[in-house]
Amino acid sequence: MSSLYQPLSGGDVDRIVDDAFQVLEQAGMLVYSKTGREAFRKAGAVVDESTCLVKMPRGLVEDAIDSNPSSITLHSRDGAMDCVLEKNRVHYGTGGTAIYVLDPDTGERRPSTLADVALNARMIDTLENVHLFTINVFPNDIEDREHIDANRFFYALDNTTKHVMGGIYSMQGCRDVVQMAETIAGGADALRERPFVSFITLIISPFKIDDHYGEMTCYLAEKGLPVVVPTEPICGTTSPITLAGNVLTHVAETLGGIAMVQCVNKGAPGICGSVGSITNLHTMDHVGGGIERAMINAAVSQVAQRLEIPLYSTAGTTDAKQVNVQASYESAMSSLLVAMSGANYIHDIAGLMETDLTVSYEKLVVDNEILGMCQRVLKGIEVSDDTLATDLLIEKGPGTDYLAEEHTIDHMRGEFYMPNLSNRDKRECQQPGDDAMARAAATVKRIRESSIESRLSAEVRASVLEALPHIRS
Repeated sequence: MSSLYQPLSGGDVDRIVDDAFQVLEQAGMLVYSKTGREAFRKAGAVVDESTCLVKMPRGLVEDAIDSNPSSITLHSRDGAMDCVLEKNRVHYGTGGTAIYVLDPDTGERRPSTLADVALNARMIDTLENVHLFTINVFPNDIEDREHIDANRFFYALDNTTKHVMGGIYSMQGCRDVVQMAETIAGGADALRERPFVSFITLIISPFKIDDHYGEMTCYLAEKGLPVVVPTEPICGTTSPITLAGNVLTHVAETLGGIAMVQCVNKGAPGICGSVGSITNLHTMDHVGGGIERAMINAAVSQVAQRLEIPLYSTAGTTDAKQVNVQASYESAMSSLLVAMSGANYIHDIAGLMETDLTVSYEKLVVDNEILGMCQRVLKGIEVSDDTLATDLLIEKGPGTDYLAEEHTIDHMRGEFYMPNLSNRDKRECQQPGDDAMARAAATVKRIRESSIESRLSAEVRASVLEALPHIRS
């Protein structure tokens, strides 16, 4: 089945792929990771140790694409919401590692804390259209950088059974999280078999893999765990200003990351990443809510599907500072376009605002509603003898209604998306203040006031805390 939105023609996709191979072969990437450079060298890349420049022959990159899994499952711990990243199957999640939240009591922006990591995980655990939790806020109250990763992942896993993905900040933190996940899974083999955590490293545009993120990428590839190698080129600053030039940069950079993963461990689950955007030409800052960002990510989605590599994409973001009209239309437009492109996992799509700096709990709930509508669009219109109801139309004839028909009863609950926030009552039937935002705030209040229960067994929880005493308990 083809995707519903394809900004590129078939010829465009082929040209971008060919040009990406050309860029990686002739210009190459700066790879500051010693492990990465050595893996590239053994695979046949041209490596200049004095500059750390790695040029990748086309055949090397093509072999990497062939050996990278075309289907990767991001497992939930209870099996209720596994996310299969393949072809044009679409899943949604949070993201951004924002450093602020809009406080649900005061509405004011404040630095995010470890308690916000936990509350966001609890929120995602209940929101039916958000399929996995990419840890979306930074715990500013954890001072030791090497302890940030273990605390973030623990408080995520302690509060949701959905798949947990996250960026990582130190090699020690990365090792701690892998150890934690292996303890929860019952061993390294069990975790590789059903990975309920995955990791995000980073390619620094333009065309740099630094030592820090490069070594973590290689470590995760060696462990055989899902790792996203995202690229974040910005039109006009770290990529050419044109959308086509940005898409080419995206594709070439993330293929370079996939190539490194496969050179380290052939068959390891590497995930392409598409995060970039356009530039605010007044300030030269990056733009979160531009429609062009959605177009770029939809185009990269087309390329990833052609190459049959799972894709981590971006949508749902906004430059608005409050949950307002701007936040709604920017988030809804990009969410729908990228979902219609068939991007496999769309992160940042719930709760994020203010050019990716801030998370709003109410916006999490609003975006969950938007995603329900996106899912209804992707479901399409089923055409069959039953749904066309031709015989019923002939039987009933002109001038009659269908309210009491068995056909209506059979289909009335599944044919339409039924929103939780939208108020569809007539004006005279509405209660003052009963609007979508008020209902979103009520949902946040209900979740915050519900009893807190660990999503880990008491025995496993105790084992993790004993093994990693720097986790705040």
